[in-house]
Parts: sequence; structure tokens; C-alpha cells
Amino acid sequence: MKEILNQLLKSATEEIHSAPGLKELEEIRVKYLGKKGEITSVLKNMKDLSAEERPAIGKVANSVREEIEIILEQVKEEKKKVEMDAQLEKEGIDVTMPSKKHERGHKHPLNVALDEIMDIFLGMGFKIAEGPEVDTVYHNFDALNAPIDHPSRSLSDTFYITEDLLLRTQTSPIQVRTMKQQKPPIRIIAPGRCFRNDEIDATHSPMFHQIEGLVVDENVTMADLKGTLDMFAKRLFGNQTKTKFRPHYFPFTEPSGEVDVSCFKCGGEGCRFCSGSGWIEILGCGMVHPNVLEECGIDSEKYTGFAFGMGLDRITMLKYEIDDIRILFENDVRLIKQF
Repeated sequence: MKEILNQLLKSATEEIHSAPGLKELEEIRVKYLGKKGEITSVLKNMKDLSAEERPAIGKVANSVREEIEIILEQVKEEKKKVEMDAQLEKEGIDVTMPSKKHERGHKHPLNVALDEIMDIFLGMGFKIAEGPEVDTVYHNFDALNAPIDHPSRSLSDTFYITEDLLLRTQTSPIQVRTMKQQKPPIRIIAPGRCFRNDEIDATHSPMFHQIEGLVVDENVTMADLKGTLDMFAKRLFGNQTKTKFRPHYFPFTEPSGEVDVSCFKCGGEGCRFCSGSGWIEILGCGMVHPNVLEECGIDSEKYTGFAFGMGLDRITMLKYEIDDIRILFENDVRLIKQF
């Protein structure tokens, strides 16, 4: 049996060295060392040996197995190197050739406008606040002094998940959450996505973006509101920009107003862009209603505040002369490349 094992070692060694590739080496390994291989077949006959012969033959068998494994590994490494060299020779790389062109990405115009607006307000001492897009009816309507019969509460205007949960229609709930969690002074802006049950057309979308602001402190007046928004308009549209405040109604502010800026295309003279009026509406604002302050646990006798809100989509469309809001959400690379 010892002679048989030595003969297997000899024949295995010859076959390994003459194998043309890695696939053939694996076949040789299975042939000699596999569960049904030659060495295993020999060892099955050890039951016919005497007790004195078995240890000696077992030692020879293990030695033969180890020898074959060592030779296999050595030849395998040599074959791998040969195959790698052949592949590299075949797939030679010309390092002088130009590489494939990789186009750099770019921010979406909404993000460009958002970053610019946030930089302006951060420079005025505001902080950025965030909140959930799925919010409660309380935070979205009740705490903001919205009457129970307000049109925006209807199913035709708001996406309700349950009777108490909805997709926020504005980022104002962030203001409520901030006032409940933080004591004055408060100075925040709240950017984010909002949702309303609107038909999709050139100026409306069921998903849109808002940026709202809130300031609460002692002795805050309408003059602070007007000064802040006038500075914002000049920073965003240019130092020549003028602002105009018009009375309006919002349930969560009193008094309330809307803000127009002088047309930054014609300088207020009247053009197609401003429909000949010389003015462009950009946002709504007002002094925080005392009921809202009290609901959030803030003493309305000691503190006052102002709030404002603007549509980021509208600001972006105005700033970059985009005439259809749907373009902002179609992911057309031709639009992105312009910015």
C-alpha cells in the first residue's frame, strides 16, 4: 500500500506540472484529494491491514496528501501569475489616452434659491428649525388660531391621513412646536415641503416648498418686521429693490399683510414680467396673534413677535424666470444644466 501511495504522489506531481491552467489544476485536486479521490480510495482498504501497519500507512498517506497540496498551491500561484500577465498584456492600458468624460452634478435651482435665502437669514441671526411633514390637526390649524370652519380645513384642500393626522399644509406647525419647546427670545426660519389638494397646472402643485420665519421677544414691533423683510428683499433681489406692504388677513397674525417688491426686471417702471404694475408679490406676514402666543405658553402681555412665509417655488420661478412650476419637478437635465 505504501508503494501505491508513492505512485499516486508521482503521478499527481506529473499531472500537476503538466496542467495547462487553473481549471485543470482544480480537476486534479478533486481527482486525488477529493472525498471520492484516489487517496481516499486507498485509505478505505486500511481495514485489511494489521494494527501495527495502520499507523505507518496513515502517516505515509498524510505525507502524500500534504505533498500534493503543497505542489498544487505552488503551481496554482505560478499559473495565476502567468494568466494575469497574459491578461494585462492583452488588455494593455494606454495612460496617455484621455479618460471618459464625467459630468459634475449641480444643485437644483430650488436648492440654489434655498441656500441663498438661508444664508441671508442666518446672517441676520436666525436659526434653522425643522419639523415633521406628517403633523397633527392641532399643530397645523388649532394652535394657529384657525377657526373650525376655515376653508383650508376641508377635505378638498387638505390631505388627511386620519381625523387627527394630516400632511402639513404649511411649515407654520414648526413655529408652534418651537414656541412650545423654547422660551423667548426666538428667531427661526422653517423651510420644508408642504402639501395641499391642488390641481397641477403652471402655478400650482400638490407638493410645494415654503420658508417661514418667526421672531418672538420683548418689544418686537411692526417696524422690526418691515425692516427685516426690506433687508431680505434687498439682499435677494438687489439694493435698488423697494418693498410695499398691503393689508391682508391671516388667522395667526394680527395685523397681517402681504409684501410686494419693486420689479427687479424693469426697476418698477412696468413690464411683461410684473404685468405692467411695477410690483411683484413675494410673501405674507404679520404680527403673531396674541391667541397663538398664549396657546404656546408665551405671555402675550410681555412678549410680541412677527411671522412671515413665502413659497420657495414662487421665489425660484421669479428669480430665474421660470414660467411653469411643473418644470421644477420633472427632473429634466436640460433645466438643471442652466444653473
